[in-house]
Amino acid sequence: MNIKNNFRILYTRVINSIAFLPGIIAVCFLILSIIMLEVDLSSFGTKLKSGNSWLQLKDASTARSIASTIAAALLSLTVFSFTMVMVVLNQAASQMSNRVLTSMIQNRFQQVVLGYYIGTIVYALAILSTIRDTSDSITIPSLSIYLLIILTVIAVFLFIYFLDYVTKTVKYETVIERIERKTLTAISNTFKTEVAEYEQYQVAGINIAMPQSGYFQGFDTENLLKIAMENNLVIHFCCKRSSFLLKDIAVMEVFTESHITTEMTEKIIATVDLYNGQPIELNADYGCLQLSEVAIKALSPGINDPATAVLSLNALVNVLASRLYSKLPEVYTDKENMPRLYCPSSGFKEMFETCVIPIWNYGKNDQFIQEALLNAIVLLKQRDIKNSYEDLFDKFQFKIIELKEKNIV
Repeated sequence: MNIKNNFRILYTRVINSIAFLPGIIAVCFLILSIIMLEVDLSSFGTKLKSGNSWLQLKDASTARSIASTIAAALLSLTVFSFTMVMVVLNQAASQMSNRVLTSMIQNRFQQVVLGYYIGTIVYALAILSTIRDTSDSITIPSLSIYLLIILTVIAVFLFIYFLDYVTKTVKYETVIERIERKTLTAISNTFKTEVAEYEQYQVAGINIAMPQSGYFQGFDTENLLKIAMENNLVIHFCCKRSSFLLKDIAVMEVFTESHITTEMTEKIIATVDLYNGQPIELNADYGCLQLSEVAIKALSPGINDPATAVLSLNALVNVLASRLYSKLPEVYTDKENMPRLYCPSSGFKEMFETCVIPIWNYGKNDQFIQEALLNAIVLLKQRDIKNSYEDLFDKFQFKIIELKEKNIV
């Protein structure tokens, strides 16, 4: 089961890597080259070329020159495009946070463009390997060559758009908006079982420890819920997502009326994800922390960009507003609506103190930050219709107003 769990984690990393989609596209272009060669050599292709002289390439060296020139040109274009992506990633890491690189690397449009370049090169090389010197011009894969020319023209226009797109992806507004969107999506997916109720068990459960150290990133909800249903278990995790766990330290309690076998314990452990990284898709807290880091980095003396800090702060406030009434903790139920899985989560107050307070401490003497935080508190108070955090907001608002008055004097 550990092999299965490691394979699941490896699968997630592979499909999210920058090389996955380009590799798939390159294979598709290789298949396209095989199909086009079959069409060229088929009776249909032969008849088409013999009836249209302009589709024929009578000189094999000409066809070879076209394919080799295009392959070399696109190879240079691909290297330049990859270089641009690396420069953009380096700039984002130095000016914002290296944790925002994950969302930039997973950009599907960049992967599609790079995959198109690589695929066209593969197509050109496949066609080039089939060109032979012959007196019969019909046997030269001229249809494939003409398609290669069309693909190259598309690649050139795609490169022009790629230049404009890459320059926009490194803009603060784009990065912040992407993190905000992913975080809001993660919140809606994580807390979708809001109607579930949770009842704290008064008896001790069976502790299950992890056989290795690492960051607790979550668990395979579907499989773990299935195990709990089949064996009539209720599982309580002892720590929230993103917690660092040491080897042989209990990560969960299992409540059952019978004993747990070693095989069942291994199955449960195999559903737990322990690895490094900060995937926003699995934990919305990572998105809040990244927005906070971007704001703090923008306020650093080396960058000194309070306007960007305000943009990040406003995005963070929007995310935190969606956490005001999220059902905590995470509770997952079976088909009969019986709670089976429980995982503690960060509440609004904890995330506010973790993400907003550091921004205030770092930039409280900046007028932009003072005004932005004051406006944020006003908006959050309006959103908090139940007045659940009135004391927190009033206390923080008083600090901001007091500091502003001192600065005016």
